Amino acid sequence: MLKPERYRHFVEYFSKHQPSAVTELHYSSPFELLVAVILSAQCTDKRINQVTPALFKQFPTPAALAASTSDEVFNYIRSVSYPNNKAKHLVGMAKMLVEVFNGEVPSDLNDLQKMPGVGRKTANVIASVVFDLPAIAVDTHVFRVANRIGLTTNARTPLAVEKQLTEFLPRETLGIAHHWLILHGRYICVARSPKCEICPISWFCRYYDRNNTEAALLKAEALKTKKAKDLKKKKQLNIISKELKKRSVDKDI
Repeated sequence: MLKPERYRHFVEYFSKHQPSAVTELHYSSPFELLVAVILSAQCTDKRINQVTPALFKQFPTPAALAASTSDEVFNYIRSVSYPNNKAKHLVGMAKMLVEVFNGEVPSDLNDLQKMPGVGRKTANVIASVVFDLPAIAVDTHVFRVANRIGLTTNARTPLAVEKQLTEFLPRETLGIAHHWLILHGRYICVARSPKCEICPISWFCRYYDRNNTEAALLKAEALKTKKAKDLKKKKQLNIISKELKKRSVDKDI
């Protein structure tokens, strides 16, 4: 299957079955989403949603967070991955929001990436989710699923995946495609033992096709080997049977 056709099937399926896919992070403002996405690096959305209510209540604005210390923030996020670094990043990010961006989350990707804790992935999430810009964030789920399905070819870095997805996906689907890939990777195309048996898009998935082809070839080879062994065994039995008959005739004589 050619890549453009695979992309067409991908967009058609998810546009029909997940037309309103959104992030599973809980937030009520661009600032809260920015905090949540920074915290979500190498951590589950479920865990982040458990810690952010108390965090947002204590630090409801960039100014409130900027006026705190990393030690204070740490107490609210100690259960997430890398809490020390993330606490420092959050305070630093808030200070820059206040001092450089007048307390408003910027929409420009370069401006976003100037803030502590904000890499390209986080910047793309904010750009697409908050500002509805044509950007696609590549996290571990997006990276894995895009490669498995066959949306990308020889894409060995998140940036390479982003470039190929941006090139082939319709511009207006970039933001939501991020959520399609994440949710599919989170619940079906999981890292270990993907649930291909219940996957609704396995019929155009390169990973599924390759594995099924390999399995079929192995099965055919095993059957061929079994037939050869059975035939050899049958020939040996025939030889033995003939030898026994010959001995029986010789004995009668």
